[in-house]
Order: sequence, then C-alpha cells, then structure tokens
Amino acid sequence: MAKMSRGRTDGNQKKRLVTTVLVLVIFCGAYYIYSRKSGSSALEYGSKSLKQIGSYWGGDEDGESSSKLGEGGDDDVILKSIPVCDDRHSELIPCLDRHLIYQTRLKLDLSLMEHYERHCPLPERRYNCLIPPPPGYKVPIKWPKSRDEVWKANIPHTHLATEKSDQNWMVVKGEKIIFPGGGTHFHYGADKYIASIANMLNFPNNNLNNGGRLRTVLDVGCGVASFGGYLLSSDIITMSLAPNDVHQNQIQFALERGIPAYLGVLGTKRLPYPSRSFELAHCSRCRIDWLQRDGILLLELDRLLKPGGYFAYSSPEAYAQDEEDLRIWREMSALVERMCWKIAAKRNQTVIWVKPLTNDCYMEREPGTLPPLCRPGDDPDAVLGVNMEACITPYSEQIHRDRGSGLAPWPARLSTPPPRLGDFGYSNDMFEKDMEIWQQRVDSYWNLMSPRIKPDTLRNLMDMKANLGSFAAALKNKDVWVMNVVPEDGANTLKIIYDRGLIGAAHNWCESFSTYPRTYDLLHAWTIFSDIIKKDCSVEDLLIEMDRMLRPKGFIIVRDKQSVVDYIKKYLLALHWEAVATADADRNSDQDEGDTVFIIQKKMWLTSESLRNSE
Repeated sequence: MAKMSRGRTDGNQKKRLVTTVLVLVIFCGAYYIYSRKSGSSALEYGSKSLKQIGSYWGGDEDGESSSKLGEGGDDDVILKSIPVCDDRHSELIPCLDRHLIYQTRLKLDLSLMEHYERHCPLPERRYNCLIPPPPGYKVPIKWPKSRDEVWKANIPHTHLATEKSDQNWMVVKGEKIIFPGGGTHFHYGADKYIASIANMLNFPNNNLNNGGRLRTVLDVGCGVASFGGYLLSSDIITMSLAPNDVHQNQIQFALERGIPAYLGVLGTKRLPYPSRSFELAHCSRCRIDWLQRDGILLLELDRLLKPGGYFAYSSPEAYAQDEEDLRIWREMSALVERMCWKIAAKRNQTVIWVKPLTNDCYMEREPGTLPPLCRPGDDPDAVLGVNMEACITPYSEQIHRDRGSGLAPWPARLSTPPPRLGDFGYSNDMFEKDMEIWQQRVDSYWNLMSPRIKPDTLRNLMDMKANLGSFAAALKNKDVWVMNVVPEDGANTLKIIYDRGLIGAAHNWCESFSTYPRTYDLLHAWTIFSDIIKKDCSVEDLLIEMDRMLRPKGFIIVRDKQSVVDYIKKYLLALHWEAVATADADRNSDQDEGDTVFIIQKKMWLTSESLRNSE
C-alpha cells in the first residue's frame, strides 16, 4: 500500500511538473510573439528606453548617470552595449516618422502637406537603439558606377520599378536595381532633357552650366534624382528634394546612388535654405498646386532663386489644351507676371521663367498689387521653423545696384570671396586664411585615414558644422560631394556656402537630420559635441543619430576637446565603432586650442535575432 501511495504521489508530481513546463512554454512563446509585434525586442518609445540605457552604465532607475559629460559617475565605465532596434525600424527617420504622427494624434492639415513636414519626438519618445541594416546588406556600389545601379538588398523596395515602369525610373535586374536615367517627363533620358533646356536658353554647346554661371539647382519632386545625377558631369550640383510620401524611398535611392538629396516638402514652413541660393529651380510633373494660398509656394521658390535665376516647369499646364489645364495656365501666367517673372523660353511641354535682376519691376507695380513685397524687417535667411509668407522678397540695395549677385563663374566661385561675406564682418584676408587652414586640416585627415581608404571609398560626406564651407572646398579635387550643415544657433553662414557654389541645409543637432539611415560615408564633427553640451542636449542621442546616418564601414572625424574624445571612446564598443587614429590638432587657429582629432570607423554588423559581427 505504501509503495502504491508513493507511486501515485510521484505520478501526480510529474503531471504537475509537465503542466507547469507547458504553461511556461506557452507563456514565453506568447510573450515573445507579443514583444516582436510591439517592438520590445528593441528599445521602445518612452522612458523605459532611457532607463534601460542608464542601467547599462550601472546608474539609477532614472537613467541619469550618463546625461552630462564629466559630471559624476565613474570616468572609467565603458558602455558595453546599446540595444538594437527591431528590423522593422531599419529605415527609421525619427522626425519624419508617420507612426509617431498617428500615435501622438497630431492635428495636421493634410491639404497643406503638414504631415510630410518635420515633427520630432520628445526625448521621452525617442528610440534609443541602433538602427539595423536590412538582411543581406552590402557595402554600396562605388561612384560613378553607383549612379546607374545599386544593390537591391540595401533598399529592398521594388514598387517604383513596377509603378514607373513606363517612365524608365528604375529596373530590377537580378541582385541589382538599374537606373536607366528616365523620369516622369523624360522617359528617354535625363541627359537629352537637360541638353534641351540648355538649348532653349541658347547656352553655349547646349551645356546647362552656361560657362560656369549656372552652378546650383533645386529639383523639386525629384523622383530618384536622375536629373541631378546627370547634371553632375556638367559641374552643376543639385539639391534634389522630395517628401517621404507614397514614393517614400525615392530620396533613399538617390543617396544610395551617390547623388545629393534631402527629404523635404513645400508645405507651410520655409525650406532650410537661405535666400538667393539657386540659379535654377526645376519641376518636372511634380504634382504641386502652385496656385494655392495666393501662390505661396511659387513665392518660396522666388525667395530661393538668385537674381536672374530660372524656373524650368515641365507639366501638362504648359502645353495641354483641355479646359482645366488652360485655366491653370492662365492663372499661373498672371501670377508670375505680377511677381515680375518673364518667359525666357517655351517649347513643347516646357516653359522657363526668369526672375528679374533688380527691384525696378517691383517698384513699378500698381499700388495694392498682389503678392505684396515682404515687410522691411523680414529676414529672408531665417528658415528653421519659420512659416512661408505670400510675399516677394526684394533685393538689397547692393544687389539692386550691381544688377545681380556679383558671383564669379564656377570653379573660380569656390575660392573667390563672395559679396555677402561682409554681412558677417569677414574680410577677404580672413576668408583666404580660412581656406588655407582647412586645406591643411583636410590633408591631415586624409593622411590619417590613408591606410583604410581608396580613391573611391568615400562619396557622400557631411560637414556637421560647416561655417564658411572651407572643409568642402578643400575636397574640390576628390570625387565627393558634401552636405554642409549650419547649426541654427550659430552665425547663419549658409548663404556664403551657396554663394561659393556648394550646397547645404540649416539644422538643429538636438534633433534628428532629415535623411534615411545609412546614407553618408563620412561625418565631420568639428566641436559639435561641445556645442551640444552647452545647449544641454544629449550627447548619447547625437551619437546614436550619427550612427543612424553613417553607412557601415563609414568614417567619423571628431575635432573637439580631449575630454569629449575620451567620453566618446567609452561608447565605441556599444556602437560597434572602431578607433582608427588620434592626433593633436594643428595649432594654426585660436579655435584649435586644446583640440584633438579622433577618427572612427563604423563596423559592418548584421542582425539575425541576435547581434553578430559579419567581419
């Protein structure tokens, strides 16, 4: 009896054990599935992410132990890991995240494109995790070959190839996506279309650069940026602009191809470029209602065009004969006439307007003519967060007197002191000294990186604090382009950069930049971290943002105080970055006192549920 009783007890215990194990397995499986759906396999939105990153430092539950550089904590602590975002966030653009808009229930006017403008998450709602590359990601194809083909695995979106199959935007071919050079309006190639525009304007040899007098272009609604890509061979640099809309990967394709591009929209805010930045604006069936709100979007282009600048418009309204298109054409023609634009050329499906060189036409308009001139106190170069206005920006007295911008043709423009230099109190000697200093610095950078780079290693570069643009100017003999970023809290020198024939954007580095992940080969960070600390913004957030923008195998050049460099070194392991070289900064500038140059390379890593190193 005793044996039988003990046997029944043992059997019950086994049953209970099996039942418990099954319950645990089911619970864990359900939790895993839920976590995958909710994104908790990575750091989530909200304070949990901040607490978790703090706990890696051995800090308190509030995660504040690493919030400020050099304040408290153990200086020898090294952050060993930062969680990896869920694979579905591999293309996250934090300030252009439609999911954030839905979650926060922002009240936006869709008709004004407000949902495509920047809406940045508050610190407690940021993803504090590393953006993973997509499965099968490869080091991008090198320029100039990349203009015509990219790896499909790097941007696994082929819907545009199907949707635009009749327009030759792109074609899927095996492991690659091929770009034949077509567009919505130029099915037979951007090169022929560009030559036709130059021919319409009677430019020598059908070359749109017009002997170096046309250098900077804004392409609105650019598609995959073939127009800008084909202009590069004519020494013309284009800011290819498009929103993160239904064709959401078009800018990603452009940057993967090595073509300058920026995510932005003509909505309610000024574009992040100063007045008189571009010699040509271009719209090829860009689906923009130019007549809305008293022509406010055309007036934004007017603000951005240099004196005598052109707007090339290829659209049905320019040639179609149905009643609605004719109505739009008549109203648009009347609007631009009141803006003092004149038709420079009109042929087939394209019209080109030209902006006046002086204020004469504005002064001769009848009183009360709309659109009005902007108020005298309006700053046409203030851009971040500034609403567009339906008014005409008149020229300064100097430009009116000189009948134009007074800029030298390219390439002399790059090294010639521009007239607007005096707005900042800079002399020509100071300008030339700045060029000399940055040429020495860039030569030194390339010497430090020389064991790791070849002539075609780098293509897309960003100068995170561009000042006068001399970092980019020093790279004139290399086959690269530079996004020159001017922080919003410093001198607004971006107009000097555009006057030199370079491109860039204004930005606040306490927020994420308007670009896709993995779009830049090199980031140059000159005292950016010191500036961020002074603004009481998060150094950690900036490091994670830089990692988001940087391609695997890409480089970061930090030029900052030694204490900043030491602080960044604690993050190398967690960010999967590798120290390449460290050197004392040269002492040929007062701004270099105590600075150190630190060069970093991002490792190639992939995810497959868990992080692994693919090297």
